[in-house]
Amino acid sequence: MELIVASSSVDTGIGCWDLVSGAEQLRYRSCASPPHGLVSVSKRFLASSQLRESPSSSSAPIFFWSSEKPQVQVRSFPAEPIGPLISDSDGSYIIGGGTSGAIFIWEVASGKLLNKLIAHYRSVTCLTLSEDESLLISGSEDGNVRVWPLLMIFDDAMKESGENIYIHSFSEHALRVTSIISGHGLCNSIVISSSEDRTCKVWSLSLGRLLRSITFPSIIDAVAMDPGEHIFYAGCRDGKIYIATLNAEWNHTGNYGKFIIDSLSDNGKAITCLAFSMDGVTLVSGSEDGIIRVWNTRNGQMTRFLKHAKAPISNILIIRQPTKISQVSLSRKQEKLLMAQPLDKYIDSREDEVESKVVKIFQHNSNDSDKNCYCAAHVLSSQLKELQQNASSGAAQMELERLRGQCQRSVQMAQQWKNLYKALQTTVVKELLSGVNAGSS
Repeated sequence: MELIVASSSVDTGIGCWDLVSGAEQLRYRSCASPPHGLVSVSKRFLASSQLRESPSSSSAPIFFWSSEKPQVQVRSFPAEPIGPLISDSDGSYIIGGGTSGAIFIWEVASGKLLNKLIAHYRSVTCLTLSEDESLLISGSEDGNVRVWPLLMIFDDAMKESGENIYIHSFSEHALRVTSIISGHGLCNSIVISSSEDRTCKVWSLSLGRLLRSITFPSIIDAVAMDPGEHIFYAGCRDGKIYIATLNAEWNHTGNYGKFIIDSLSDNGKAITCLAFSMDGVTLVSGSEDGIIRVWNTRNGQMTRFLKHAKAPISNILIIRQPTKISQVSLSRKQEKLLMAQPLDKYIDSREDEVESKVVKIFQHNSNDSDKNCYCAAHVLSSQLKELQQNASSGAAQMELERLRGQCQRSVQMAQQWKNLYKALQTTVVKELLSGVNAGSS
């Protein structure tokens, strides 16, 4: 079963519907999220940044909900208001963009703030990860789109030297960036960004340059790529969803302009968010009138509409129904790890190894990746200390031995990451030096 999950910029909670039948499944309470501020964390729970109660407020919380409970389970209060949120596919870490232009990276299992990156001059408006999750792409109110290698973000020496950590900085947008999507499969090296300057721009990650700029009749607030990767959809403030081509050979000039081949519309209000179903045919849109519309992209017809609230829809997700944790045999220790922890405000300077990478700490006898849980080495260490203090029973002794082995493997994994990074750095330096020597000769 696929679920439509939607939130609003007004405190109307989070709605959840069956994509096929349209039946409402659950409504999560207490949520007023900004655009791009709602994320599914490994399908185990939902996380959402919250709008500030007033413009003068210095902070705003981030809420977490279990997939099966309507009440907020965890409340966190970061050092500054957070707008967009994303998570990796395993739910190991969560990334947020701040109003100051900073990007924050937290570990989910412990809530530890792993790093804070000064990324933009103004507020971060949208975030996405590349298909292989090695690159972070950010957009901002300053009109810039920047590409960050996640491995380099943890290079303290480079940060202290003042060097730019990003590998690309695209500054062709004239106004605020409203949405970013990354390609996958055949198009995993492209990024599409939209802006209030009424353009969508297609960027090449491998070449580091602009491939195409498409001007639309209205401001674009949401973009979604067709799974076939030949076209993409742009939701605009005039209430239409425009269809634009990515095919370089299809230089189509239609009624709406160059590269725009068609549109979807039912005369509703401004389109605020878009999401594609995994079937590759169903497109779901949210709008300012509080209506969620389900579209068949093959015939361009609207097949269903759902009423969320009398408030603008700010986010839409389409996710598979999460695995019920109650059906999985877990120890209390493991159940605790499946829950998010409150997020830290500041980096803990007492930690010697900020770059302790996330590693798998247990795996069930199943191919279902939803049943895996991840945690970092320092979390394992804290569990070891707790068990050592209560190691009177045989079960505690067995758990203690298991965790000792896992902790040792996690340290080895962190060392492997360091060695790989050093080897990569050496290779790059050698290539640069050989290029300089060849040029001088």
